[in-house]
Parts: sequence; C-alpha cells; structure tokens
Amino acid sequence: MNNCLPWDITATGTDANDRKAAPAARPGRHLIAVMLLTAAALDLTRCGLVMSSAWHPAPTAGLVTAGLAAAALTARTARGCQAGRHWASWAALLIGIASAPQAAASGFRSPYLIPDSATTALGILLAITILTTVGRIDRGTPPESLLPRPREIRVDPARTGDL
Repeated sequence: MNNCLPWDITATGTDANDRKAAPAARPGRHLIAVMLLTAAALDLTRCGLVMSSAWHPAPTAGLVTAGLAAAALTARTARGCQAGRHWASWAALLIGIASAPQAAASGFRSPYLIPDSATTALGILLAITILTTVGRIDRGTPPESLLPRPREIRVDPARTGDL
C-alpha cells in the first residue's frame, strides 16, 4: 500500500531507497516548475491589466480567455515537469521560446511594460535552463525491467566430479 496522497508527486515509490534517491535527480525539475509557475502568474497579471484597461468587451474577452488558457497550460506543464513526464520538457521549451514574441506583441507599452519585460526575460531563462538540463533531469536508475536479471547457476550433483 502506498501512503502517498494523490497530489504528492515527490515520492516515487514505496521502497525507502527509491524515496531517498529521488530528490537527487529533481533540482532541475523543481527550478523549471518554479519558472513555469512564474510565467503562469505573469500571464494572469497580464489578464488583470487587460481587464482594468479594457475599452471594448469583445477583444478583452478574447485576450483574457487566451491568457487564462496560457496560464492553465503553463501550470499543467509545471506539474508534468515536476512529476518527470517526458512531454513536459518539450512543452516547457516551447513555452519559453514563445514567451518573448508573445510579450513583444503588445509593444512594451505603459501598463504592460513590467510584465512584458519579465515575461521576455523569464522565457529566455526558461529556454536556456531546459536546454542546459536536457538529459540530466530524467537520468536516474533505470526501471527494473531494463536491468539484467541474475542467472541462477544450477549444479547437478551427479556431475560435480566433472568440474
């Protein structure tokens, strides 16, 4: 029986050795997850700024919907990255690469200057972090199915004199 809560993704197995070995491979994952959650917070900040300075309801609703969807996707990617999902690294890289053009689309005007600058810097740092940690994050002990099984040596008592 596994005593982990459903939302506890830090414990990797039921064996005590697995739990001790898991944190050693996770610093890159945690850093990327924190950066992704910061990007989601910046998306939500941008949504709040759009709503406060809205002139027309239709474009505002579209921008807020896109911002909320981006924040939800980024938060889901952060959770997947922390859990060690392979798709999450690729999604995080795409989010990091797309952050700078997304922030530049508003033109760095007055109300959006700080979140756009922070999003641009964070996107560049996120992409660099993922590219430098690629291959290092998921390297740990291989699954048991890939490990060679020890062979049993059978000795026939009748043939012990032949050895």
